[in-house]
Amino acid sequence: MLFAALIASASLTGGTAHAAPATPVGGEALGSRGLVAPQGVRKPPKTKATSYVVADVETGQVLAAKDAHGHYLPASTLKTLTALTLIPKLDKNRRIRPSQNACNQEGTAVGLTPKATYSVDDLFKGLMMSSGNDAAMALAEVNGGLAKTMSEMNAEARRLQAYDTVAKTPSGLDKPGQSSSAYDLALIARAGLANRDFARYISTRTANFPAPKGKTYQISNHNKLLWRYQGMIGVKNGWTSKALGSFVGAATRGGHTIVVSIMRHEGYFWEEVGKLMDWGFSVRGKAAPVGQLVDPLPEGQPAAPQQQASGGPVTQVTPARQPPLLDAAARKQTDHTKTVGSVVIGGGLLVGVVWLVYGIRRRRRGGSGA
Repeated sequence: MLFAALIASASLTGGTAHAAPATPVGGEALGSRGLVAPQGVRKPPKTKATSYVVADVETGQVLAAKDAHGHYLPASTLKTLTALTLIPKLDKNRRIRPSQNACNQEGTAVGLTPKATYSVDDLFKGLMMSSGNDAAMALAEVNGGLAKTMSEMNAEARRLQAYDTVAKTPSGLDKPGQSSSAYDLALIARAGLANRDFARYISTRTANFPAPKGKTYQISNHNKLLWRYQGMIGVKNGWTSKALGSFVGAATRGGHTIVVSIMRHEGYFWEEVGKLMDWGFSVRGKAAPVGQLVDPLPEGQPAAPQQQASGGPVTQVTPARQPPLLDAAARKQTDHTKTVGSVVIGGGLLVGVVWLVYGIRRRRRGGSGA
């Protein structure tokens, strides 16, 4: 979509307005609500996703897109921004005992309990592997509190020129005013891949996680393509009943890396994402790009009101109408929690065993899945 010249920042209290580019970041073509694909090569495979981006990580070239700048609820894919923001700020060896508030977060959880201690490194694994909303809140508290963390996450989004992204929660749980886009998810993932610890967390398939009394249990990464797709590096999937399915992932083949991001998918998207990645590998270097993943702003440089994204003169454009998927959807979020971590015991996948074995979690209401 073509987005407005002003968007709200995402401080916990509503924040102030930040100037955003008057033309679509990454190129004029990415303002289209429809499919944008190169000529001279086969079309991208079909997907049920409302919005998506396929891009080359090394060059930043966008190979194909659909509604790249459309604003949608990000669900747990927003945890990529949480991780990218907090990894450089927190000592991964620091040990903490989580608050009851963190342990009682709605939705998907890794299984934190005040009866155990965890390293910050453990919390990041719980965040990016098991999509723990409890881990997200614990990390925010370690960072100095929710308000500070949200301010820093939104500042990081502005630095990345991810102007479609407004973070209201560190977990991605639906909240009025929260949004992101397929373009921004690809930007955030690209930046994350350049961080060694971020890349380690997203690519780890299984890990031992602390439990009370010095015991451990094994958690499993929710990204199914780590087991199914050749060269998959990983990144993050998400789901709520209002956001529907979202995903951003990257894979490397032949020394080249492709990133695919999708938003608002109504069903099982893993095979479709794999096909989009296959297409990306097959056309990279063979067709003119339809846009560009822009580089982050230099440290200390504020976002310009009319930041040129792709060369040439900046022109004023008319904002496209947004689909009513954000505030109203978040207000109606009433689903019950269905997932509490993913635990592997004896090679088998067992969901929710944290509750059954340790009895450390009470059933909570929430909407965030993977």
